[in-house]
Formats: sequence, structure tokens, C-alpha cells
Amino acid sequence: MAVCGYGAGRETMNSQNTLSLVTSEYLRTYEKILRELIEGMTGAPLTESISHNFIVQMIPHHRAAIEMSKNLLRFTTNIPLQNIALQIISEQTKSIADMEAALPLCRRLMNPPQDVRAYQNKTESIMKTMFSEMGSAPADNDLNTDFMREMIPHHMGAIRMSENALSQNICPDLVPILTAIITSQKRGVRQMEELLKKSPGKPEDLCHESYCQQITGVEPAFPAWEASVLPMNHICK
Repeated sequence: MAVCGYGAGRETMNSQNTLSLVTSEYLRTYEKILRELIEGMTGAPLTESISHNFIVQMIPHHRAAIEMSKNLLRFTTNIPLQNIALQIISEQTKSIADMEAALPLCRRLMNPPQDVRAYQNKTESIMKTMFSEMGSAPADNDLNTDFMREMIPHHMGAIRMSENALSQNICPDLVPILTAIITSQKRGVRQMEELLKKSPGKPEDLCHESYCQQITGVEPAFPAWEASVLPMNHICK
């Protein structure tokens, strides 16, 4: 199992630690997408509007999911996963368009500074965990499994960010967009978790708290972003 620590690097899971040329090409593209995701989300211009801040950080998040899906579609022959990737592209393209349309009005709604700070602090924690899990997802020569290990924490980040925003005073036009994000990405997580159960790899290979709970019935012992300095068996136990 890989240690879920942002910057810890990818761990290969096959016995010779050898990745095929196809897998290496897939992973090179994925790592480029991940770098752009991190730069886009952490470099987004923030204001005193939570609605604005959510949109400008979620758009690069969605763009990364679209590019990750296109990367998978270059290689996969797995029909159920192909359909999931096509669904991601369709739904998140629409969500980006909806957020861009809502932005001019929604960014006018300002929030008290203390609410913005609380919102951003939680958002940054969510993002840090997501980047950590995506950046250290274990890799092997099963591209389909690699994609799901990468996409599940990506989806969970969007779900948590949306729930965080919904707990604040946000633009009414944004509420149905966030609700749709939560619904579609929870569905996507369930679909991928079901496919992973059927894959040759073990569910424990996923450094993701839903798997810790699914396997052991308990929360992970430590937040994923802290695990880079902890023994591997402290993550799911």
C-alpha cells in the first residue's frame, strides 16, 4: 500500500516494480494534469465572496477530471469504466458552463471576513488531503485500477468542497449546481468502488478513507495528509 502523503511519489505495485511503456505514458500525462490541477486551485484569485471562491477553485478541479478521463479513454478497453469516463466528461463540462454562467452574479454576494476565513481554512484542508491522495495513489500496469485510485479521491474532494460551501451563505443560483456535483460524484464514487471490488487488486491498495471504513468499519487513524510521516499500517487498520 502506498503512503498517502502529498509529494511522497507513486509506488509501483507489481512484483518487479516495472511499468509498461503504455502505463508510463498514461502516468506522465496524469502527473501533468495533477500539477495543473494543483496550480489552478491554489493559484485561483480569491475575494471576500465564498460563492466566487468556490467557483474559481472548482472549475480547475472539474477541468482536471475531464482531462483525466480523456487520458484514460486513450488506453482503456473496459466498457463500464469507459462509460464512467464519458459520464464525467459530459457532466463536468456542463457543470463548468453552469458555474461560468453563474459567476458574474454570484461574485457580488460578499461574506463576513470571519466566515470567509473559516470556509477557506476548511477548503484548504480538503484540497491538501485530495492532492496528497491523488499524488501518492499506488500504480501498476492495470490502467483501469490506476484511474479509479486517482479519481475517487478527486471526486471526494469535490463532494467535501461542495458540502463546505453549502454550509455557508452562498448565491442561490449556486445551490443547485453544488447539489448536482454532490449527487453525480457520490454516484461516480460508488460505481468505481464497485468496479474496484471486482478488480484483481485488493481494496486496501486504495489510500482512501471510504475504503478504510468499508474494510474495517472505522475511520482512518490519521488524516491522509499526515500519513507521509507515519507507518503505512496506521492508515487502514
